[in-house]
Amino acid sequence: MHSVHLAVLMTSHDRRARTLSALRALEEQRGLPAGTTLGVHLVDTGSTDGTPEAVRLRHPAVEVMSVDADTPPNLALRIASRNSRSGGGGGGPLGGAPGGPTHPWTHQLWLDDGVELLPDALANLLRTAGAAGPRAVVVGAVRNAYGDTVYSGRRGRSLALVEPGEHRPEPCDTYDGRVVLVPRAVYDRVGDPDKAFRHRLGDYDHGRRARRAGVSALVAPGHAGECGGGPGAPGSREPGIGVREALRRVTSAQELPLRPWWVYCLRHTWPWAPYLMLAPYARAAARASLGRLRG
Repeated sequence: MHSVHLAVLMTSHDRRARTLSALRALEEQRGLPAGTTLGVHLVDTGSTDGTPEAVRLRHPAVEVMSVDADTPPNLALRIASRNSRSGGGGGGPLGGAPGGPTHPWTHQLWLDDGVELLPDALANLLRTAGAAGPRAVVVGAVRNAYGDTVYSGRRGRSLALVEPGEHRPEPCDTYDGRVVLVPRAVYDRVGDPDKAFRHRLGDYDHGRRARRAGVSALVAPGHAGECGGGPGAPGSREPGIGVREALRRVTSAQELPLRPWWVYCLRHTWPWAPYLMLAPYARAAARASLGRLRG
């Protein structure tokens, strides 16, 4: 088997404890193929809680770049990818030099800083990728503290969550961007997430473009990691809010901002695009109206 040189792309913003936990879990991966090297490229978007300093202190091999706080997550990931290409991206053990210009990378790994990889996660992803061939994206499913799958591959126009199989990979149409292994051959065909998507939907668009380019996408068996913390804020689903507030929230960067969502629908859901573009906003307004009537 050829040597594996992995460029790990991460972004962070004011989640010091979680970011350090994610890096520690990455450092503790086991069962990797002999000769595997890692280069970690972290782009921090204006953290005020000391995240960059803490990472440099505890994980000196990680290449850390600080950018402005108004840099959207999708652009930060593109910057991390650019850094991995300019520096080679391979490197050695995580105790070595930052970034690692020693080797050109064979794979990129998108890794959300809120995900702690399970000890055998990387080995499982690489094993799945090796069996699938160089033109397959491999997705790692992520569970919450209760064991429920919360991020994974997605299927269909409704973007239904794909449960990971126990022993075999599951095909998917696109993917959440929390844990995604992208071989070099796929990157050369598809590139980075599109800058048209600043906060969300860049991962879904990337998966759709990959499939259109003849790339398959698979969810690796089992779960790759666990995300910490409690459930997120209810957002536009919060009971008791009015229609105007529900629409403000559903069109915010945290949910489905208008322009990126419309670009996604026009690219990937025609001829149902007009309906799908309006559906989530109509649902949010109807939900708020019914909630007020019942309250």
